[in-house]
Amino acid sequence: MTINILVINGLPGVGKTTTATALAEQLCWPLMTKDVFKESLFDSLGWSDRAWSKRLSRASMDLLFVWLESELRARRSCVVESNFESDRDSPRFMALAAQYDVCFVQVHVVCAGEILWQRHLQRGMDGSRHPGHQEGEVAQELRERLLRGSEPALTLPGAYIALDTSDFKNVNYNNVYHAVLQGFNDGPTRT
Repeated sequence: MTINILVINGLPGVGKTTTATALAEQLCWPLMTKDVFKESLFDSLGWSDRAWSKRLSRASMDLLFVWLESELRARRSCVVESNFESDRDSPRFMALAAQYDVCFVQVHVVCAGEILWQRHLQRGMDGSRHPGHQEGEVAQELRERLLRGSEPALTLPGAYIALDTSDFKNVNYNNVYHAVLQGFNDGPTRT
């Protein structure tokens, strides 16, 4: 039995969590995001500086892959969301694919760079993010990456869907949902 894995990927602030939540609800699949782990670790262990935040980020990514493997062992399709990095995380997904019969669909969320930069600055000021994320420092550290609006997608077999969230009013999650379903129906060939 093939297990479907929906991977939501993109830069911070691009709309990954909104996208992942909408799609997980439509699919009725469990969803796990790196920030769920990271914010729980902040609450348990505290937060201090950017170096500590990065350390907890790495630990959170490890926990995300532990959770994903537990879903695969249980043969449950699921949704995972994070700011995955192709060089670092593609091999981790492929190692799991070597152990389990999986079909990937990747939704790569992108945004116009200047809009993403402004969005990221705003979320650092509006208090919507856990203070442990230290958005002010993150914004400056990631400025060049954010202004590009996207980074390389993961190199995974299966369907690839680029989703531009530059204007959320133009995002039709029902259309994305149907594209995701089509991607799973088409199987593991990269499109």
